[in-house]
Amino acid sequence: MSAATKLGHGLAKVLGIKLQYRQDNPDPVTRGESAYSVESADSYLEGEPSTWEWLQEVTPNGRQIGQYLYSLFPFVHWISRYNVQWLIGDLVAGITVGAVVVPQSMAYAKLAELPVEFGLYSSFMGVLIYWFFATSKDITIGPVAVLSTVTGNVILKVSKEHPEFPKQDIAGSLAIIAGSIVCFLGLARIGWIVDFIPLTAISAFMTGSALNIAVGQVPTLMGISGFDTRASTYKVVINILKHLGRTKLDAAMGLTALAMLYLIRFSCTYAAKKYPNRSRLFFFLSTLRTAFVILLYTLISWLVNMHHRKKPKFKILKKVPRGFQHSGAPNVSRGIVSAFASDLPSTVIVMLIEHIAISKSFGRVNHYTINPSQEMVAIGVTNLLGPFLGAYPATGSFSRTAIKSKAGVRTPFAGVITAIVVLLAIYALTAVFYYIPSASLSGVIIHAVGDLITPPNTLYQFWRVSPLEVIIFFAGVIVTVFSSIENGIYVTICLSAAVLLFRVVKARGRFMGKVKVHSVVGDHIVGDKPGMGDPSSFPAGNPDEAPRNIFLPINHNDGSNPDVHVESPYPGIFIYRFSEGFNYPNANHYTDYLVATVFRETRRTNTDFYKRPGDRPWNDPGPRRGKQEEDRSHLPTLKAIILDLSSVNNVDVTSVQNLLDVRNQLDRWASPEPVQWHLACINNRWTKRALASAGFGYPTAAPSPDGAVQRWKPLFSVAEMGGSSSAAAAAEAEQNRRQRKQSRRDVETAASKTESIEHDSSSEASDLQRQLSISKAYGGQGAIETTRRVAVVHGLNRPFFHLDLTSALQSAIANIESRMDSQHLAHGVGTDE
Repeated sequence: MSAATKLGHGLAKVLGIKLQYRQDNPDPVTRGESAYSVESADSYLEGEPSTWEWLQEVTPNGRQIGQYLYSLFPFVHWISRYNVQWLIGDLVAGITVGAVVVPQSMAYAKLAELPVEFGLYSSFMGVLIYWFFATSKDITIGPVAVLSTVTGNVILKVSKEHPEFPKQDIAGSLAIIAGSIVCFLGLARIGWIVDFIPLTAISAFMTGSALNIAVGQVPTLMGISGFDTRASTYKVVINILKHLGRTKLDAAMGLTALAMLYLIRFSCTYAAKKYPNRSRLFFFLSTLRTAFVILLYTLISWLVNMHHRKKPKFKILKKVPRGFQHSGAPNVSRGIVSAFASDLPSTVIVMLIEHIAISKSFGRVNHYTINPSQEMVAIGVTNLLGPFLGAYPATGSFSRTAIKSKAGVRTPFAGVITAIVVLLAIYALTAVFYYIPSASLSGVIIHAVGDLITPPNTLYQFWRVSPLEVIIFFAGVIVTVFSSIENGIYVTICLSAAVLLFRVVKARGRFMGKVKVHSVVGDHIVGDKPGMGDPSSFPAGNPDEAPRNIFLPINHNDGSNPDVHVESPYPGIFIYRFSEGFNYPNANHYTDYLVATVFRETRRTNTDFYKRPGDRPWNDPGPRRGKQEEDRSHLPTLKAIILDLSSVNNVDVTSVQNLLDVRNQLDRWASPEPVQWHLACINNRWTKRALASAGFGYPTAAPSPDGAVQRWKPLFSVAEMGGSSSAAAAAEAEQNRRQRKQSRRDVETAASKTESIEHDSSSEASDLQRQLSISKAYGGQGAIETTRRVAVVHGLNRPFFHLDLTSALQSAIANIESRMDSQHLAHGVGTDE
């Protein structure tokens, strides 16, 4: 024993830790406990995972650290193989997206309550920085409608409370703080956190936000003013109807621009279907419709307002500064940050869910896999550096990403091409921007967010898959319409989390039965030869063609054919399958159902356990006076429990203690006979270790000669506090006192049989010792070499952990029949005497 081990054992002794807590009375493996003979196989002793082993697994080594740093810059994986063909695809896609992002970004800046040039700055920084860190070739980062609206709400709120803070400083600070949070999440590689936001929550958020944004743009589209366009959606609708008579000439520029956008889109879609050979041409014409409409209405505006620059006929953008006029170190102060701190969660959520959802979707469509954590790094760095040139919060855009994908983008380098187009607009086209009608920009926004609304057919598909999630969808949309986008986000996420928690907590196990099946291919049964109409006559030579046993729920609640007769595994044996994980939230729900079913479908082994009415517990008072107790003699006694843990990956202290409590409860029900617990399909070594530490995986020791049953030692139980003087110890002593009194007569009657039984059992024990001595698993020299070598799958040191349900059931039946044979033999010997 090493010095460290000695030190550890000494420390455990001082602290009162019992290292052999559950091995005080080790019971050797007895016959019938394994369906496989230990004589014919190579021995295998399964070792337990250690804490040191776990630390080695989770602690990165030098190579893994190098791979982590290498993964932070994905562009180095492909940039050295960049070629002309990729460049052509990137040029086309980059220029196409650039023509779309310029008018869109200016429109979205208005949503953020900022001058239009800030939208251009955000677009430039987004597409320029993203390609360094991107794992998606399709995503375009920049201003988007929903995040711009959230940013605008934050700016209005902070400006109202602190008028001294400039709007661009609020937007820049929000981008830096939110970007820092997202960047940290990405660097820590916990991108999996976004998986807790389901698709229904995302679609509800996008639909509600689209309605909110579209309705909020109608007043600008119609030239109506005089009320808050950022109020709840239903209030804006009411105010629009109230003030509809105040519509101005702006409506002509807005409504016609919106109608033209849809007309061009539908015309190009129709033409592409009618002339499929020219579909790509019509795609690019449709893609450029936004730029075309803005240029057309800018020309019209110039013609109308060229002599009315000071007092235009309708609202226009007017002067847009040339170049990066707002570049510099952002002013991030404690006052600004504390003012919008309560809005940070919604900003971060919006920044994440739209980008990750879009990138995952387009990755699947275009046959590549994104890294959510690395995408977080890309978003974070973009928002950290963007404010130095005047950018405000940005994330992935759905509409521009779709355009980029359809345009044939080949690599993330297309973002550089788009950045060049935006840079040209910032320096060369600002004079043209002067005459852009605000109503036409509102039309562009409404047209863009229209695609975010979930169509009815998609909702129907949601209903077919999960009706409950459709309710969550409408709850999110309704809250967004009648409250705000932020509240809609929180409601959908909280409801989705509540449904998930409810499903975990209320997970219910299933009792399984056995069915013999045959494989069918086409219209014939596998293995069925011509002229063999009876499946029972199948050849047994090929195991793949032979009939086999499967296990189905006894009550057919999995949708299996109710006409199929599911056989009970064996009288007194129950196969119980966990439907989900087995942890502290659902442990009681699982085991309550297990115990209730066992009590209902079995009888006590000792029918005279309660001799007098006063011996009965209050919760089982028995029949009323003058009535007979229900006859349960036709029911079997409990013999074994088989647990199917195929869906269980981890267990915890609470769930294991719950199993121990149930084991004690069922042992009392079946006493003086032991209840054997077999566990099948355990897929995790730590789960095996936890269960084995609690005493599972080994046979239940037979009761003592006086019939006393010893309870299983708990991990932690309030009833066990006090040790030998605890309430649990007192209850055990009382039960065993009754059991001894009941079994005393049986012991006296069986005294004359002892000699014969001992002779038989000693013969059986010597046979067992011979098998154990030749097995390597128990310290022997190993079996004599045979012509055919086989190997066990699970360790022989835990004989009640099984590979599958079939082996578990075979082992349980072998144990029961072996015990019954021994009892019959003992009874026969006693009768002969």
